[in-house]
Amino acid sequence: MSKTLKRSGKVWLVALAIAIAAVAYLAVPPLYRIALLGSGYMAQQLCAGLFVSGRTFDAVMAEDLSGPGLGPLAPFTAHVDDTAKTVRASPLGVGFAGQTAVFQEGLGCTLVRDQSAAAYAARARDPFDADPPAAPDAEWPQGSRVAAGAWRADFAWPDGVDGPAASQAVDAIFADPDPERPRATRALVVVHKGRIVAERYAPGFDAHMPLVGWSMSKTGTNALIGLRVKDGKLGLDDTRLMPEWLGRDDMRGEITLNTLLRMISGLAFHEDPDDKLSDVSQMMFVQGNTAAFAASKPLAYAPGTHWSYSTGTAAILSGVLRETFDDERDYLRYPRERLFGPLGMRTAQLAPDAAGTFMGGAFLYASARDWARLGLLYLQDGRWDGEQILPEGWVAYTTRPTVQSPNDRYGAQVWLKLEKSANLGEPPMPADSFYMLGHNGQVVAMIPSKDLVVVRLGQTMNGGDWDTARDLGPLVNAFTDKRPDAGGSGE
Repeated sequence: MSKTLKRSGKVWLVALAIAIAAVAYLAVPPLYRIALLGSGYMAQQLCAGLFVSGRTFDAVMAEDLSGPGLGPLAPFTAHVDDTAKTVRASPLGVGFAGQTAVFQEGLGCTLVRDQSAAAYAARARDPFDADPPAAPDAEWPQGSRVAAGAWRADFAWPDGVDGPAASQAVDAIFADPDPERPRATRALVVVHKGRIVAERYAPGFDAHMPLVGWSMSKTGTNALIGLRVKDGKLGLDDTRLMPEWLGRDDMRGEITLNTLLRMISGLAFHEDPDDKLSDVSQMMFVQGNTAAFAASKPLAYAPGTHWSYSTGTAAILSGVLRETFDDERDYLRYPRERLFGPLGMRTAQLAPDAAGTFMGGAFLYASARDWARLGLLYLQDGRWDGEQILPEGWVAYTTRPTVQSPNDRYGAQVWLKLEKSANLGEPPMPADSFYMLGHNGQVVAMIPSKDLVVVRLGQTMNGGDWDTARDLGPLVNAFTDKRPDAGGSGE
């Protein structure tokens, strides 16, 4: 079955718009690149919403592809092939500047760029065997049973929690006080002392639905790099990491794995998702080889001297990871075999780009429970079920401040401090907290002093409407007990 998004409007206006758009897009390269961006964004987001998350066409269109900041997508149309599991998007349904996203089981949705969907799908890849279902009788995280039960008005919190304050905080997290600016919280999972003690989902979402992490994916990339360090295939001081940097006089060859992880590579990269022509926008939705695109950027600063947040850096890290494998199939199976599988992250899917390199800066999808599993791995110093998954000391390395970052806010693909909340009356987050943070208000907060992980997933289109310190702080501070080895708090 196929679906096509239809827009109302007079025929002559549509015809005129098509004619004007065709001339403009083809005559002015920047406009053509913006058109490709719009097509790519719609195709990828709709493909993932349908085939990764399992949502309906109407829900994805209404909740993900319209609203504040997405007005430029209004002239675009999308065609869905449910049999082939592809989505084709283009301006006004005409052929130019169109893009196709293809779903592959276990790998999510990929914009195939200059390849045909059939050619991309036919590339030699071992099929991913379906993971066995989580043991229904085993308690989370080893299985799928959650003793806390479904959210309800009279929810019973465990000892050591100010129940009324916690319930009030959860209600506030899901509230949308301004219908014109919905915060659109979709999922909340609270893990205390290794168990889920509360979870809540918005209508249309549930505990088993994979949702995008956006830049929270970078912490997943940190874990994969750590595993490859444990394998002896990478070292933090390694240099000459990318083929593009091997020239005799190329100073980029001095960039180390450590400087990439800490976002101090010195590479020029324009990180502004609101700018349709920025490096990050074009890399994610127009370029077919994201690692090569980011690695091609020149040095703006000497490596190790200047901090600059860059999704391009995560793309390069994914490329560095790939360079350690001789077989593409081994590379593509690595996250599931070494990270997702051992942690029981059965919903997790990390999408590759058209060149076959993971989109490690943005496109890790997982259920809220599985994002909580990843957070719990870091809270437990890289240990899982008695086994040291990440290298000994890797979490300490990851959470050590990068001194070049403002106010020591950043570690190695994790955030250590939040921006100051505009609402100074709210309680602060504990000082030892660290975070995975993503676009539209995605958060995994890890708080060692309270033995706590909190996951919030949503679609907050107006960035200022979600404030992690303001909005999660009351819930976190409702947990009044501390781990015996915990120190003070306050930020």
